[in-house]
Amino acid sequence: MVFNEGPYFDDFEVGEEIVTDGRTVTESDVVTFAGFSGDLHPMHLDAQYARGTVFGQRIAHGLCVLGIASGNIVRMGILSQAIAFYGIEDWKFLKPLFLGDTIHVKVGVDRKIENRKTDRGVVVFAIEIVNQDDAVLQSGKWKVMMSRKMQANA
Repeated sequence: MVFNEGPYFDDFEVGEEIVTDGRTVTESDVVTFAGFSGDLHPMHLDAQYARGTVFGQRIAHGLCVLGIASGNIVRMGILSQAIAFYGIEDWKFLKPLFLGDTIHVKVGVDRKIENRKTDRGVVVFAIEIVNQDDAVLQSGKWKVMMSRKMQANA
């Protein structure tokens, strides 16, 4: 699939998988997220505190990682024809992301849901956020309302 103007609902095929480019998560990402979210928990910001946790070092916020993964997907053009983010199903936070880890996202087309309005449909994407060692950090499904090609070209 070529993502010039972005794929429409009609272009996705169930079972198809797309892998995004990688992105290294930095201390700046974590500190910025802590600042705008208000989540100042020391496991994210205090190296001495974090050494005493089960993780042994600072970790990125789970929602920060989810947001960065969303950016990876958007930069690939996969959601260029998105109308709205519709929901999340069965999201799991499986492993921590340590500062300096690099993530990429495996985006599978799980299913497509027709809409009574003929200009749109919902694509359910199976998402896996994986690190540089191919360990799955987070997984679940995203439901995205997408434009249909037949209406866009009419």
